[in-house]
Amino acid sequence: MGIVAWVVLGLLSGIIARAVVPGGDSIGMLATALVGVAGALIGGFVAELFGSEGLGTFFELRTWIVAVVGAAGLLALVRAFSDGHDHRNPLTH
Repeated sequence: MGIVAWVVLGLLSGIIARAVVPGGDSIGMLATALVGVAGALIGGFVAELFGSEGLGTFFELRTWIVAVVGAAGLLALVRAFSDGHDHRNPLTH
């Protein structure tokens, strides 16, 4: 996959993960895209550790499932270690 496909995959899997993982959203869209891309990479690595092929091409269902699961796991970790403040709006501190 090219860099544009990774960014699109990351953004969309990050958005889906934000919708699936319960809790407050303390990160913006750029951070969501970064969490999505990193989560997709982590999900692909973990899938390969368990004997799967990991990430495939952009239009494979397996790629999207692995990316969303990885992004959801990373987002859950980010939320667990965040201080609970909304970092997008500095006036709420």
